[in-house]
Amino acid sequence: MLSPARMLHAAAVVVALSTLPVLKAQAGAAQQSTPQPQNPPPQDQPPKGKVIFSRSIDENGNTTTTAGPAATTDLPLPSSPTATDAERQAVTFTALDLDVRLRPAQHQIAARAQLTVRNDGKTPLAHIPLQISSSLNWESIRAAGKDTPYQVAVLNSDVDHTGQLHEAAITLPTPLTPGATLQLDATYSGAITTNAQRLLTIGTPEDLALHSDWDRIDNGFTGLRGFGNVVWYPVSSVPVILGDGARLFDEMGEHKLRLSGAQFSLRLTVEFPQAQAPTIALVNGHPVPLTVTDAAGGDADVLSIATAETGSTTLGFEAPSLFVATRKAHLGPNLMAWTTADNDVNVQFWIDAATGVTPFLQGWLGQRPRAQLTLLDLPDPQDAPFETGAVLVTRLRDGDAEQLKGVLAHALTHAWMQSPRAWLSEGVAHFMGTLWIEKTQGRERALSALESGRQSLALAEPESPGAGSGQPLALATSPAYYRTKATYVLWMLRDIAGDATLSAALRAYDPAKDTGNPHPSHFETLLEQAGNRRDLSWFFADWVDTDKGLPDVDVEHAFPTAAESGNWIVAVNLANSGYAQTEVPVTVRNDSASVTQRVRVPGHGKAVQRILIQGKPAEVQVNDGTVPETQASMHVTKLENAP
Repeated sequence: MLSPARMLHAAAVVVALSTLPVLKAQAGAAQQSTPQPQNPPPQDQPPKGKVIFSRSIDENGNTTTTAGPAATTDLPLPSSPTATDAERQAVTFTALDLDVRLRPAQHQIAARAQLTVRNDGKTPLAHIPLQISSSLNWESIRAAGKDTPYQVAVLNSDVDHTGQLHEAAITLPTPLTPGATLQLDATYSGAITTNAQRLLTIGTPEDLALHSDWDRIDNGFTGLRGFGNVVWYPVSSVPVILGDGARLFDEMGEHKLRLSGAQFSLRLTVEFPQAQAPTIALVNGHPVPLTVTDAAGGDADVLSIATAETGSTTLGFEAPSLFVATRKAHLGPNLMAWTTADNDVNVQFWIDAATGVTPFLQGWLGQRPRAQLTLLDLPDPQDAPFETGAVLVTRLRDGDAEQLKGVLAHALTHAWMQSPRAWLSEGVAHFMGTLWIEKTQGRERALSALESGRQSLALAEPESPGAGSGQPLALATSPAYYRTKATYVLWMLRDIAGDATLSAALRAYDPAKDTGNPHPSHFETLLEQAGNRRDLSWFFADWVDTDKGLPDVDVEHAFPTAAESGNWIVAVNLANSGYAQTEVPVTVRNDSASVTQRVRVPGHGKAVQRILIQGKPAEVQVNDGTVPETQASMHVTKLENAP
């Protein structure tokens, strides 16, 4: 059975490999060979009709186009990149309207994308770069209703499982001024099969690589996870590769942040043989009803179709994803599980686990979730899980009941807590996961789970605000921030405001009201209005709205003094060498008693706290692991020389 950590991270293998040395160039023209699918599709009989064009790869790695009887023009051929990184970073998509047709038997996708792009750069744009997977090909692009010239280049970038992108650089007759928008209409098509070229290139064993990069279009299961796995819709991104630190994952987060708030709609058509109709379609983490139209006349050679439409939606912090599968539905508490035929028995383990964890979530987040969790069964037991919104795509195998409860404590939280803010969407889910550990295994195990991510967070944070901008939590794009730091922030808010106040704010949170960049934030306002109405502006200023790094608190001196009736007073002098102010628990203890008080220590400042305890004090402990620090998150000073 997969561990809870791996169950909650679809790209666990890729993350582990991100520290390997860089073995290939970052960007440029086509390589000497183009990656081929590791599991090539079967050689189906080609559909009847006129040949408009065919494509192949020449000995230099370039795409060649051969015209058929119905062809009128050649498509653009790959060349050296025309667009620059500055142009790629300047393009923001504000609307994506997709019309997608899938032909799973041939692993094919054909799409029309009507796009609205905005120049968020500081200079006019002469080119608009559009990128898709290298397994797909551009067919036509129109700008502002007119055919427009463009050049296609092959970029080396591991945001796609092939390790490459096809970039169309659109040449504009008039440069697009900063802040201006432009409507584009693009068509593209190709085949998407299982391809792990990017992982194989850095030496990943083939079996492991294919179980990580499982995106494909196929009979019975189509899974397209989007940017960072397979680029099935147009994007504009800076080429990045695995092995170059965390740049790939930062670019994935940046892509989600830049798409957040964009309008998205999709019309889907799926062709399928008779008696093989898909039963579930998921778009961007949401189930979409399928309408099935069987072929007339019962002709087995005529394909039937299934259609779905999302209507206009607003993207949150997510990469657009698409899943279509033939599965059997099983209803559980606040969830719907879709399983393969061989997992009809195993799914009961998951339903039982959800039943066990639901009262805990209701106690913190409210009686009813905002959505229903969807569990989608992967085809292969070894395929790496994937999570987006209230959807968990994984192999629904049997397993240890407590382990499944830990997985579902996280996954079901996404059904309750849906937010356009990554630090709330992901942070609350991870926070609830650690609270479940505390409930079932004790506080020490929960704090150990927190500590496991602290070092990576400390490495990501700048040493000082002047040494780097870091990532304000409200705009974070790196998992080290919107998962690890966010979980710590919620633990600190729990200690500062109290369980009841934090729970009340989580229950009252309304994602529809959390738009734009209000100050104070919607969540901060809810926290301050609940409970004892404590001012939390100082905390949000240093931990959410800006990034001042991590604190580094130490005990400069601890002075115990005997008082009356066996009481002692301990004066504890604290110093914070970090730039972020924090409130830490300070505990004085002896063999029979302990007293804890919370002390706020300013950034690059000091604080003194006097604590009264019955009996001679033995030690002082500052921080209990709930506040992340640069060096350590627990400091113990022995009081051996107490008079």
